[in-house]
Amino acid sequence: MFMKFLIIRFSSIGDIVLTTPVFRCLKKQVPGAEIHFVTKQSFKIVTATNPYIDKFFYFDNDLDLLIDELKQENYDYIIDLHKNFRSIKIRQALKKKTYAVNKLSVQKFILTRLKINIMPGVHITQRSLNTLRRFGVKNDGLGLDYFIPEGDCIKTEDLPTSHLSGFIAIVIGANHFTKKLPVYKLKELCSLLDYPVILLGGKEEVSAGEEIAAADPVKIYNACGKFNLNESADIVRRSHVVISHDTGLQYIACAFKKPVVAVWGSTSPELDVEPYYGEIFLKKFSEPPYKNIYLKLWCQPCSKYGTKKCPLGHFNCMNKMPVKEIAESAMSHLKRW
Repeated sequence: MFMKFLIIRFSSIGDIVLTTPVFRCLKKQVPGAEIHFVTKQSFKIVTATNPYIDKFFYFDNDLDLLIDELKQENYDYIIDLHKNFRSIKIRQALKKKTYAVNKLSVQKFILTRLKINIMPGVHITQRSLNTLRRFGVKNDGLGLDYFIPEGDCIKTEDLPTSHLSGFIAIVIGANHFTKKLPVYKLKELCSLLDYPVILLGGKEEVSAGEEIAAADPVKIYNACGKFNLNESADIVRRSHVVISHDTGLQYIACAFKKPVVAVWGSTSPELDVEPYYGEIFLKKFSEPPYKNIYLKLWCQPCSKYGTKKCPLGHFNCMNKMPVKEIAESAMSHLKRW
């Protein structure tokens, strides 16, 4: 039976990647499902080539225009994976049966403000999939998806010859200051890695990347600001190990089944957002293909998303980060894989 679904998730890169099993499982398990997706125009690149999505709509500051376009589609169901003011306004305008993700806002508030952990231990990806239970959709255990169009694959000459036989990718960027290791910590980390390194980040990280790479220009290649998201994702795909802050490329690395060393500052895996691979892949190994590195300070996590500065001023979660442990974890993954 034909059913038309509208799925809403406006942002961000990592959050959208974490929802990708929803598209795949719905499309493959519900015969006749037509899937439309709404996201921000600025995040078009994240899902533009996803084969499980039939039609895209993009929000670009005019919500009323977007709603008018969506009204023409006559959806059967809305799957709200964002659950914010904009998505609720769309739901109210379209007046269709809706299933919305449980954001656990109260539990996250209690954890970040009162430091009491009553989180259920259910990953955000599984909670997103739970919105489809009404349709008999189950988690297929295949993990996350990320699709790179052929035109965005990097060329051999885009990378230094010294890195063509293998490298560790270090994602030095993040949307918020308190999710990022300071430059002096990143320089120390690179010095401890006995392996070629490629630094990944946006234009905002160019100068930081240059400072880090200057310590050893042969071993460390600064790719920050040189590639678009898909090209950076392709570098992740070619890497042997990925060290990453809590940011989108961490989850893209999981989609490519890369071993990940996840570095946590103001956020925490206790928010049920740790690296996600899917049960089928995890069952192949006696040890997880990822390692969460964080200090478990009394003040951590202090935020769901990260902040512009440490609320207490000391920034101990990153200033006291044991970079030796990060390096040892990365090298251990390298030997195992």
